Amino acid sequence: MRKNFGVKPWSYPQPVWILAAYDENGIPDAMNAAWGGISEENQLSICISAEHKTTANLLARKAFTVSMATVDQVVACDYVGIVSGNNVKDKLAKTGWHLSKSSFVDAPLIDELPMTIECRLISYDPESCRLIGEIVNVSAEESVLDENGKIDPEKLQPITFDPVHNTYRKLGDVVGKAFRDGVQLK
Repeated sequence: MRKNFGVKPWSYPQPVWILAAYDENGIPDAMNAAWGGISEENQLSICISAEHKTTANLLARKAFTVSMATVDQVVACDYVGIVSGNNVKDKLAKTGWHLSKSSFVDAPLIDELPMTIECRLISYDPESCRLIGEIVNVSAEESVLDENGKIDPEKLQPITFDPVHNTYRKLGDVVGKAFRDGVQLK
């Protein structure tokens, strides 16, 4: 028997993404966003409201970065989601994060978050809150790469948002091989 919950913004997993952008004076800001995903091979889409300081920044600069939140940075990642850059000047100082300028877009990289998608703004609809970015680069620190030079989720330790319980969860074990396991049913 199924239980019906009605209309809810629930899905698993929901990425915990940290969006970062510079303002018109070059001051960086970042925010936590969970309602997003890959929407094309070279695009991602995120639902963020127009009231965020980071939204205004990325609209002004036409660029932003999206870093994967990680287990070891959960406190700082949550902080940038509950404190507004509109109210707290330089809110990133409290996170202890170090920032570097992206070589690909006019936006900051957060050094403590080892995987980042670097994007150019394609469009933003303030009515639907849908942001679309063109992926121009994905970068990762060598510390999260495997022996073949690919990103290792076990080393990265990305977290996901559990919207039902308002918690963060880390990703689990490998349970199968994509594009292979289903072949046995052909």
